Amino acid sequence: MTTDSRPENAPGSSVTFINVFEIAADQVDAFVAQWERRAALMSAKPGFLDSRLHRARSSETRFQLVNVSHWETREAWEAATADTEFQERTRAAREDARTPITPNPGLYDVAVQFTATAERG
Repeated sequence: MTTDSRPENAPGSSVTFINVFEIAADQVDAFVAQWERRAALMSAKPGFLDSRLHRARSSETRFQLVNVSHWETREAWEAATADTEFQERTRAAREDARTPITPNPGLYDVAVQFTATAERG
């Protein structure tokens, strides 16, 4: 186990962006196709490290999709999300009546981290 002892919002600290989406299970495929285009745009931005969109295994799960992205700095994430084209695409996704969705975004820092040990019993 390790804990991250860096002060919150320390300059140069990487950040994790997490967005959990409430969306009807039958609308997920359409949303994912649109999300891929937005993610491709973001992946070219300075400071982008990686992103994964997770899909629930059960249609009964409240949050059908969970996006976890990593950025070199908060400033890089803020600059990328301020991009006019990105904002237009996300606004269009939120307002698309065909795929109603409720995003729940936020920036996070690691509080506690566990990794697998070399020896497993």
